[in-house]
Amino acid sequence: RIRLGTRRLWVRCLALLSGVRIQRCHELWCRSQTQLGSRLHACWRGMMALFPFPPSSRNVMPKTVEGQLTMEKTPSYFVTNEAPKRIHSMAKDIKLIVVVRNPVTRAISDYTQTLSKKPEIPTFEVLAFKNRTLGLIDASWSAIRIGIYALHLENWLQYFPLSQILFVSGERLIVDPAGEMAKVQDFLGLKRVVTEKHFYFNKTKGFPCLKKPEDSGAPRCLGKSKGRTHPRIDPDVIHRLRKFYKPFNMMFYQMTGQDFQWEQEESDK
Repeated sequence: RIRLGTRRLWVRCLALLSGVRIQRCHELWCRSQTQLGSRLHACWRGMMALFPFPPSSRNVMPKTVEGQLTMEKTPSYFVTNEAPKRIHSMAKDIKLIVVVRNPVTRAISDYTQTLSKKPEIPTFEVLAFKNRTLGLIDASWSAIRIGIYALHLENWLQYFPLSQILFVSGERLIVDPAGEMAKVQDFLGLKRVVTEKHFYFNKTKGFPCLKKPEDSGAPRCLGKSKGRTHPRIDPDVIHRLRKFYKPFNMMFYQMTGQDFQWEQEESDK
């Protein structure tokens, strides 16, 4: 089972379930290649460069026995052109989970994360346009391009039917984590073990925290890299981005059969 897109919370939720093993396979690939003497910097792109795994990497993959599910999570799969074909060649019946959110919010969040590491980068407003005067959005900028979900999904649908893909709403995952996790558990054929009692909302972070009802220990909340305050973005730029994404969003809704109501969300602001 492979997860595409971004959201660490639901992966932690699945870790509560017996019989579910979660493994960062690209890290395993990196470890095996380092042991073989490859240069470390090559490891980070190794998963996508050589997927499916070479024999040496398969040896360090976790074994899945009957009654178990093994999950791997790497957000970049969804937007990597070669990924669907390579994954399909490895496991045609694999189940895929894609976590998506409003692409405008996603772009700003992406920029915020980069800004925290590289404070010298240009402003969001500068990076978002090829020509701001003409209103030409720079769709080659990764923060913008990733949010064109219909474009990426079209690539995946050449290899996998919709019945093997679950789309999880990033917005609903925040306001109703138990509801979204119920869909995930049903999709994976698991008993609904993760429920409302496993969550409480952290107002400081703006995200739910995960807890084990029978455990008196501290709940698991998202780390300091999550829930950062977004920089103020020119409202005109946000308006232009909404217009840019709208036709792609409509196409995505039609392709998935789901209305994520991002336009309604924006009109309510």
